[in-house]
Amino acid sequence: RFDVQVQVVSTVPVMFCYTSKPQHALELHQSLNDDMAATCRAHRRHYAGIATVPLQSPRLAVQELERCMDQLNLRGVQIGSHINDWNLDAEELRPFFEAAQDLGAAILVHPWDMLGTEEMPKYWMPWLVGMPVETTLAITSMIFSGLFEKLPKLRVAFAHGGGSFPATVARIQHGFDMRPDLCAVDNNVAPKEYLGRFWLDSLVHDPVM
Repeated sequence: RFDVQVQVVSTVPVMFCYTSKPQHALELHQSLNDDMAATCRAHRRHYAGIATVPLQSPRLAVQELERCMDQLNLRGVQIGSHINDWNLDAEELRPFFEAAQDLGAAILVHPWDMLGTEEMPKYWMPWLVGMPVETTLAITSMIFSGLFEKLPKLRVAFAHGGGSFPATVARIQHGFDMRPDLCAVDNNVAPKEYLGRFWLDSLVHDPVM
């Protein structure tokens, strides 16, 4: 009815379980990924799957991503906008992103565990305000760290239309221009140069946006 032939299937982000023990999270992700792969095999024309991995242990995450790409025929991986205390520019996560590029795995970044939750207890604010900021944090961390520069074949999409990033990219660019001593410490390529280097989905609830 909507002229959609293929749906990419992923687990709900609450199942990231980044705060769990790594081995426990791995066992959960293996079960989820096996089930998703079975669903995709049963409906090859209409479903493609992306994995989840225990990124609190980058080593185990790479191991599971390799299994999902090589054995389960999944197409990529969904990850959180941050991994506990690590933003996506963390050096600890670099081997995972390198593996994703080498494997040709597409990455979907989805917000979770929103910023400022304790300061926004009313009106469902963490979901309405914190969640769009989470995605902006993820995009900006990857840009400022030079991750897209170092891994030019990395394919990344960000959920919810990039959160508040489209509305704040000019401010981010201005900060880069005015305070390179603070913003350009790891990458001297302007943020706007990366527009078109990653994808945003269209879940923005407004046709003009």
